[in-house]
Amino acid sequence: MARVMERSACLLLLLFLVVAVVEAGPHKAKKVKCQDKRYPTCYHKDLYCPNSCLRTCAVDCATCQPFCPTTPPPPPPPPHTPVHKQKKVKCEDKKFPTCYHKDLYCPVSCPRTCMVDCAKCQPVCSVTPSPPLPSPPTPSSPPPPTPSPSPSTPTTTPSSPPSPSHKTAKCKLRNYPQCYGVEHTCPLSCPNNCEVDCVTCKPVCDCIKVGGVCEDPRFVGADGITFYFHGKKDKDFCLVSDSNIHINAHFIGRRNGNMKRDFTWVQSLGILFDNHKLYIGAKKTATWDDAIDRLALVFDDEPIFLPDGEGTKWQPIEAPDTSIIRTRDTNTVEIEVRNNFKIKATVVPITEKDSKIHNYGITQDDCFAHLDLSFKFYGLSGDVNGVLGQTYASNYVSRVKMGVVMPVLGGEEKFSSSTLFTADCTVARFTGELAGPENFEYAKLDCASGMDGRGVVCKR
Repeated sequence: MARVMERSACLLLLLFLVVAVVEAGPHKAKKVKCQDKRYPTCYHKDLYCPNSCLRTCAVDCATCQPFCPTTPPPPPPPPHTPVHKQKKVKCEDKKFPTCYHKDLYCPVSCPRTCMVDCAKCQPVCSVTPSPPLPSPPTPSSPPPPTPSPSPSTPTTTPSSPPSPSHKTAKCKLRNYPQCYGVEHTCPLSCPNNCEVDCVTCKPVCDCIKVGGVCEDPRFVGADGITFYFHGKKDKDFCLVSDSNIHINAHFIGRRNGNMKRDFTWVQSLGILFDNHKLYIGAKKTATWDDAIDRLALVFDDEPIFLPDGEGTKWQPIEAPDTSIIRTRDTNTVEIEVRNNFKIKATVVPITEKDSKIHNYGITQDDCFAHLDLSFKFYGLSGDVNGVLGQTYASNYVSRVKMGVVMPVLGGEEKFSSSTLFTADCTVARFTGELAGPENFEYAKLDCASGMDGRGVVCKR
């Protein structure tokens, strides 16, 4: 009996030793998986920890290998950034025929928000809102001189503040609070004359939007069709003639010996309405300085003195429905006759750059200051006529040849007036009384900047 119990004890001891050895043996390798869905070939694939860290490893999803955390895993590659498809853009200004309607693509830095600089035929990134032009640096007072045995007088060369090459514009519609009053710099393609589209809160060139007119007078009629009317230098032509509005324009220009026509620009307007007459013109100047006002205004043969400064307003007692207000400090005004018309006029020069590009031959004694014009009419009749006015007539059919680079509208003889304030052109309709609009639809322009209405004319 004692021998049996001894053998049993030995067996139990042997079994205990075997269990101890087994428990002291190597651990089973831990199963691990990649949890990053960006790596589909490795995602949720069964992997096992290496012998050096059977229970504490992690997975490098990029290489799809388990690793011990004592050595940090290599950083995962950056997440894939979607590349925006570059937007196709085109130059819409026909005065640049080599670039007009040429397919261009936005740069990588602004793949969806660029515009075209037609002069350079390159896409450029547009910035919104445009930063204001830097103000001239304010000179600081020099430090007090330090006494010395032989004092010397310091000489300083005064630096003139940089003259801004681009004008600025602001949204003036209060019902766009996020854009109202924000200052923008005019784009490269129109550095001297632009407006702000309050809807998009971006500066836009007057001459590339609907109704814009530039260079050797180019009009956009009520039907949206662009045409040129060159007229003749030093002559007057009827732009609009209806029962209670008649607008003549005086053309100035230069003759190019290689051409059969004049280069022309609108220098002044003679406007007849009711029993009144209004003159607005650009004064002749040799050297252009935008800080000096070059506008001339006359109402019923009496010169108008309108002090410089944006917001300055003039209103005659004898015609309370008539008002003239400056929309910039100098050289830009808005004229309105209630229930009849509104005109925005800006005096601009022919620059040396413009002269070289178009071979105008401008000399130093005259920069040919002229008018940029925008018209809005409130009550034209179906019988309206004139270079621009005919496009609003009820029976108007465009005679412009479509598809040509420079479609020219003739008719100098029937639109010619003997003087600036004479309604004697062949197509004159003026009587001084409002006939009232007929029951038909005019082509309507809707400009978010506020100059909406049935017709816009610019001259650049």
